[in-house]
Amino acid sequence: MPNSRMILLTGGSACGKSSYGEELCMKLPFPRYYIAAMRPFGDGSEEKIARHRRLRSGKGFETIERYTDLQGLTLPKRGTVLLECICNLTANEMFDENGAWTDPYETVVAGVEALRCQSDTLIVITNEVGTDSRAYDPGTRAYMDVIGRINRTIAQRADVVCELVCGIPLAVKGSLEETI
Repeated sequence: MPNSRMILLTGGSACGKSSYGEELCMKLPFPRYYIAAMRPFGDGSEEKIARHRRLRSGKGFETIERYTDLQGLTLPKRGTVLLECICNLTANEMFDENGAWTDPYETVVAGVEALRCQSDTLIVITNEVGTDSRAYDPGTRAYMDVIGRINRTIAQRADVVCELVCGIPLAVKGSLEETI
């Protein structure tokens, strides 16, 4: 087990995971790294990326845009790392430009572990998926299934798991007070 702490933040869309993750980072020592996995694609993503950059402004984060291959990333120094987010990273690793897909489970999990080994504290943000019971096409269903598998593995390895509901963090594993 690496000599570091890992916190997993999960929840639905726009529930406050990013803001809370940044708030946690502000309580932890420098250096602070923000690993941005959202690949800019279209106006919606550009707006979301710009909003996140504004929210992080002045908080002392060094932003590293890394859309794939977390395992190949070497941080300049140990510190506090915020990884945003597993869903974007998984999509980037899973789907190619032609829509073909491969199972990214091992790649994503190994990348998270590589980051953890370089961190004092790693905060991982993910989304809760698959709870709406809708029917999806096979590619989307495979994507949701692999995120579920990745989330379960990270949750098992994490020291703390929090679900955010309407901006309120609910610890479902471990204690933030003991970790931060």
